[in-house]
Amino acid sequence: MTGLEDHDVKREKNDQAPEDRFEDQLAKLEEIVARLEDEGVGLEESLDLFEAGMKLVKSCRARLEQVEQRVARLLEGEGGEPAVEDLEVEEK
Repeated sequence: MTGLEDHDVKREKNDQAPEDRFEDQLAKLEEIVARLEDEGVGLEESLDLFEAGMKLVKSCRARLEQVEQRVARLLEGEGGEPAVEDLEVEEK
């Protein structure tokens, strides 16, 4: 990666609004789930929360797919074939 490309990547990351970050969207989704589990939340509010949650799920899923495609391109092997490697997950 050249210095110019590196600068562009940093700029793209900095251009994101905080609520657009995957981690922030996931945290907001967790808050919505907690609210939906609260028995004191009325039907209309529950429906609004559910709708907002589904939009966040769609956005998070799309972002994960983008990242997966980017990783696949980075791991692309010789001849244009993806060099897919299994990730080892450490269990705690």
